[in-house]
Amino acid sequence: MATTKWVLDPMHSEVQFKVKHLVISTVTGSFRKFEGQVVTESEDFQDSEVDFSLDVDSIDTTQESRDQHLKSAEFFDAATYPKITFKSTSLKKVSGSDYKLEGNLTIKDVTKPIVLDVEFGGSAADFYGQTKAGFEINGKINRKDFGLTWEGITEAGSIVVGEEIKLIINAQFTKQA
Repeated sequence: MATTKWVLDPMHSEVQFKVKHLVISTVTGSFRKFEGQVVTESEDFQDSEVDFSLDVDSIDTTQESRDQHLKSAEFFDAATYPKITFKSTSLKKVSGSDYKLEGNLTIKDVTKPIVLDVEFGGSAADFYGQTKAGFEINGKINRKDFGLTWEGITEAGSIVVGEEIKLIINAQFTKQA
């Protein structure tokens, strides 16, 4: 069976993360540069191969000093590990437009299997006659599983950064001819 390649459209995609700050509020950040592709044999994307990478240096939490700290060796160490990567091992339809995406996430030099929830938004042609497919991807990881172990404790004993990271990715892919 013939395969179809779909390439991530960065103009119509976003990669966000949320993490608790001082346990009482949430900080949202995003990555501005990323790339990805899907290779599929089916119209419904089941059993597709998904490859994705983020440019760590493009992290943006709207606070320059915090972004620099996140890029430093205490967190992502962007100079040594410039990319965060994901490679799928399975994409299965659960029901309707809901899928489970399993794969290996690599942050720094640590690779671990993760499971993400995917909602397939469907496909449509754009103004230029290109076929686009949209997905919303959600998941949670524990940052400590990936060697992001920096701890800040306030004088009052509050943890500065939570361990659980929520991932929210809205991705639009363009079908390649």
